[in-house]
Amino acid sequence: MPKILNNVDLDKVAQTATKGKQESSTLKKPVKLQGEWNFDPNIGYQFKTEMSYEKGKDVIEIDSPSFLGGQGNRLGPMAYCIAGITSCFIGTFVGIASQQGIQLTKLNVNTECNVNFAKTFDISNEPITEGINFKIDVTSNNADKKKLEEILKMAEERCPAMYSMTHKINVNSVIL
Repeated sequence: MPKILNNVDLDKVAQTATKGKQESSTLKKPVKLQGEWNFDPNIGYQFKTEMSYEKGKDVIEIDSPSFLGGQGNRLGPMAYCIAGITSCFIGTFVGIASQQGIQLTKLNVNTECNVNFAKTFDISNEPITEGINFKIDVTSNNADKKKLEEILKMAEERCPAMYSMTHKINVNSVIL
């Protein structure tokens, strides 16, 4: 029976880490999508993609907010970005806590981020955001606040989405 703590399968995590130490290339996982822009304003979204995951696939429809020329009928790209970084950060936090044997009894997060679209409109070269604020309400039956704060710092250092937001990502784009 697998050892699961905080809805994290620790046996799978340990297997992945062991395999990664033996062959680091096994830790590189591709993420691919194919998307299509919708030109019909009656459909209710601007962009659609189908993304696959281990046990299936989901269709995601995205619509820009009205101030960016969309109709605001779906979540916009930046909303998905903020949801992605939040879930990645919290997942990293819970994963580290679980690996350390810490039983969490509650975890809620409130994320706030002001997005500055001045660069989008070529008005100024101001940063897209001044930061993201996470307010995490977490309790544990076997860890005090100091220990949870240590895990929080580790999550800040190890979270892939956090790393992507704070380090340059090389982008290569071409017109076919």
